[in-house]
Amino acid sequence: MKETFQVSGMSCQHCVDKIEKFIGEIEGVQLVDVDLSKKIVNVEFEAPATQKSISDAILDAGYEVD
Repeated sequence: MKETFQVSGMSCQHCVDKIEKFIGEIEGVQLVDVDLSKKIVNVEFEAPATQKSISDAILDAGYEVD
């Protein structure tokens, strides 16, 4: 599956790295692509990863899912 998340609060490469780390730790995530200028995160994943687990990881990293 592919999903795009609108994420607010990202401002620098550190933010990108942190989001990639948190989402990348979820089992089933295959690709995390953060576009800082557009404030979006594209994720390719399969079970057991879910939209909710990815959204929760973004929140846990300290950012908001819009």
